[in-house]
This record gives sequence, C-alpha cells and structure tokens, in this order.
Amino acid sequence: MTEQTTPEEFLTTIEDETRRADCTKIHQMMSTISGWEAKMWGPCLIGYSSYKYKYPSGHSGETFRIGFANRKAQITLHVLWYPDKKDPLLAQLGKHKVGKGCLYIKRLSDVDESILEAIISRAVTEFGNRHEVTE
Repeated sequence: MTEQTTPEEFLTTIEDETRRADCTKIHQMMSTISGWEAKMWGPCLIGYSSYKYKYPSGHSGETFRIGFANRKAQITLHVLWYPDKKDPLLAQLGKHKVGKGCLYIKRLSDVDESILEAIISRAVTEFGNRHEVTE
C-alpha cells in the first residue's frame, strides 16, 4: 500500500471476511459519530481528523483525534483518553481489554455495539475538553 491509500481501499484488503466487516462497521461508526475526515496513519491505522501538539519539553507533532487499527490479534481502538478502571461504559461493553489509551476487542460480536458507539461519542467530546486543538 502507498501513502495514497484511502481507508476504504485499505478495508478491502483485510483478508478475513469477519474482520473486514467488523472494521468496515467501526469505520462507519467513527465517521458518522465524529463527522471527521478519515485518513491512513500508517499501514493499518485509520485516524479521524488531526491535531498538532507541543509538549513543555518542546517535542511537537501531529496525530489523529480518534482512530482504530486492524492488528493481527485484535482490533485496537484509540478512544480512551484517560481510562478509568471503574468506567460504567466499559463495564457494560462486553469482552474487551484496556491499554494505555486503547480499547482492544477481538470481534465486534463480542461487544454491545450501542455501548461502543457511546464510548466513541464520549471520545469525540472528551477530546475537545482535554486537548488544546491548534489547527
């Protein structure tokens, strides 16, 4: 794949039919809920919108606001800005794991899609509340 690959083109390359359908649905959810444009941020990561950041140390860069990646073992969703182990939404989600800022699921059928949509919606809202966006 080249840097010019669109998210839609990338999704068609996912070999496993179930995983392809799951990733396509997550892409639709994130696009619809956020209203943000999607683009590839590497070979398997779809990110929505972007923002520039600068740390007090002087390090700066640009990254996406929310996104997801199709990884070998699971789908990684970048939607947990400050995860709370007692998060009521995560408690209702279904089978998942949580990492530093990420939510990991094996398949969409393992989780409650309406709860996942609520988590994505919260991530969109929280992003603006927790990050100074300098576009």
